[in-house]
Amino acid sequence: MQRTCWPPFRPPETRLLKIQTQSTRSVGEAVLHVLETADPAAKVMAARHAAREWRMGRLTHDFTAVMPDAPARPKNPELLRPRDMPRRGKGTSVTKRIALIHALAHIEFVAIDLAFDMLGRFGADFPSEFADDWFRVGAEEAMHFVLLDRRLREMGSFYGALPAHDGLWDAARETAHDVSARLAIVPMVLEARGLDITPETVKRFKEQGDLLTAKVLDRIYQDEIRHVSFGTKWFESCCKAQKINHYEHWKALVKTYFRGQLKPPFNDSARAAASLTRDYYIGIE
Repeated sequence: MQRTCWPPFRPPETRLLKIQTQSTRSVGEAVLHVLETADPAAKVMAARHAAREWRMGRLTHDFTAVMPDAPARPKNPELLRPRDMPRRGKGTSVTKRIALIHALAHIEFVAIDLAFDMLGRFGADFPSEFADDWFRVGAEEAMHFVLLDRRLREMGSFYGALPAHDGLWDAARETAHDVSARLAIVPMVLEARGLDITPETVKRFKEQGDLLTAKVLDRIYQDEIRHVSFGTKWFESCCKAQKINHYEHWKALVKTYFRGQLKPPFNDSARAAASLTRDYYIGIE
């Protein structure tokens, strides 16, 4: 089981004393609460609260809480296998847009759990900056979900009204034993793919006159560049600690754990802004 990239982190005694006088809750417990919360609104609140508690120094840097194999899920949306999902090509312009926004909302909902599971499962192996980054990612994914769910409601729908698939969590399940694999697949492949396709999606919504959704997606796009950069940063730190070539190791992990192929065109400028340079993915598609 390959997890450790850093020596076990121990917070400074003064910081720990300050934390203990304010709260006895740990990072692991806060993360576990998010993962075990099924209701979307409650999960969003739990994610934001946990991130705020960490920023305020009210959580101990303790990760003894055991992470679940899978997070709690609400009754709706109905989760189908990817191959059983209805095609989005039918319907009016509005219904097609609702279906796409619903799919994106589901991705952001699952992304909340992906960020918190990353932290709760692997955080003990890293310095506190790792928690800084993934608490921020989790809180921003929660905000993204809220923005998309709000658009659905403004358009006469809501999250859960349509089926969705849980393929994203398959990647988390298959990389639960190895932080390098998790970083390589989730932020550096799955989230990076969002950088490739979102500009065209924004353009499409603008052409259909839906400027509000286009604005939401552009905000998400800017945040996701930062999320991918966090993944790249910590992946490279793992490789440095293990004294291995990060480009070659990433390619090996993608071939092992990613189902499918990396398909161009790639958004080279956005990927470069996230430090995911062409040296990583050139020749692997």
